[in-house]
Amino acid sequence: MQPPGDLRGLWLLLLSFFLLLFEVARAGRPLVSCPAACLCASNILSCSKQQLPNVPHSLPSYTALLDLSHNNLSRLRAEWTPTRLTHLHSLLLSHNHLNFISSEAFSPVPNLRYLDLSSNQLRTLDEFLFSELQALEVLLLYNNHIMAVDRSAFDDMAQLQKLYLSQNQISRFPLELVKEGAKLPKLTLLDLSSNKLKNLPLPDLQKLPAWIKNGLYLHNNPLHCDCELYQLFSHWQYRQLSSVMDFQEDLYCMSSKKLHNVFNLSFLNCSEYKERAWEAHLGDPLTIKCDTKQQGMTKVWVTPNNERVLGEVANSTVTVSKDGSLHFEHVQVEDGGVYTCYAMGEAFNETLSVELKVYNFTSHGHHDTLNTAYTTLVGCILSVVLVLIYLYLTPCRCWCRGVEKPSSHQGDSLSSSMLSTTPNHDPMAGGDKDDGFDRRVAFLEPAGPGQGQNGKLKPGNTLPVPEATGKGQRRMSDPESVSSVFSDTPIVV
Repeated sequence: MQPPGDLRGLWLLLLSFFLLLFEVARAGRPLVSCPAACLCASNILSCSKQQLPNVPHSLPSYTALLDLSHNNLSRLRAEWTPTRLTHLHSLLLSHNHLNFISSEAFSPVPNLRYLDLSSNQLRTLDEFLFSELQALEVLLLYNNHIMAVDRSAFDDMAQLQKLYLSQNQISRFPLELVKEGAKLPKLTLLDLSSNKLKNLPLPDLQKLPAWIKNGLYLHNNPLHCDCELYQLFSHWQYRQLSSVMDFQEDLYCMSSKKLHNVFNLSFLNCSEYKERAWEAHLGDPLTIKCDTKQQGMTKVWVTPNNERVLGEVANSTVTVSKDGSLHFEHVQVEDGGVYTCYAMGEAFNETLSVELKVYNFTSHGHHDTLNTAYTTLVGCILSVVLVLIYLYLTPCRCWCRGVEKPSSHQGDSLSSSMLSTTPNHDPMAGGDKDDGFDRRVAFLEPAGPGQGQNGKLKPGNTLPVPEATGKGQRRMSDPESVSSVFSDTPIVV
């Protein structure tokens, strides 16, 4: 029979053991010790600078930060950790020899927010490589050998805010990453400096909002020099964007195999940058954005008359929308002027001025004016052409007739009775002393054979030919003359 004291001690030992198991189960932590090559401090595991060729096994599931930098890791496979690390939010893998990462390597760490893969030997970023990291906010990939970035490598990363891709060999600008409304809606920093970019999608970059351009770093790239590039960075400099102001000396471009600072391109004779005004036509709807360098700022608009623009107000043509944009229902001429946006944020405040020019005609009316002017011009040209046709292409009268029929002395018609002034030289006439031509007088008798009303001759009838007397022979006019003269008045020829 055992003494009662010994039984009491055994029961206390068993109770202590069960209490310990209960506390471990309640905390959800298995009894896994810290790996031998790591230094553990609470939920932080530091395994840095241990020349590890592989990731240590049996990592505690409560690990929140895992530092594996400065080792000899070359491949990150899908089974690199058998334990699902749901509490892990930071993973450091920099300064290794990683040249391969499985597309399923990040499945055990779905809540990761910070991933450092810098200073490795990665060459490509394959499709859907980081799609499992839907909560990731910061991704460091600088100082690798990346040449190709698949367009779907960063799909399903809606929370990503900062992406570092500098010091690689990227030659294509990944526009799909920064285009407004694209796959990375919260991205505020994209570092593409020190790569091999030569051409940029300049029109698309100019359309980006200021909060994206403020964190778009493009220095130390062999960009092609032209005036459009100068205008782009001059605008960023005018807006005091950090991506330009912090690295003005490192923004250069290539021309004739020589480096030039983008703000010193005098050899191209580029025009100075000037902030353009917003333009609108009478009656058009218009929305002007307060293009701030930071998201989520409180914005207040003031009119050219120093009046504050209120929000959604009934019977108001100018309002401020929920995103801080200035909206005009129907633009009027009196709406023109300089509007000021005062933006207030947690880090800094910002003031922006926007000039609005309103044309005193509608966009459709302007085209109607052009159409009217065009019609008038065409009418004038047609009028000139018709005048030229009338002057130079009228039917000919006497010089373009066919072969004339021989006139008869007995049957000259009076339908064309213009008397010719051409002198008659009749070889049968005597050689009287005259000055070269005969004077003749023709009388149109008021009555007689072949005459019509008012003593005028009917066409086709002839007058009797008077006998030749005196110095010459009197003839009737050529029946093929240009015009006829019907008169009772004698005509001296």
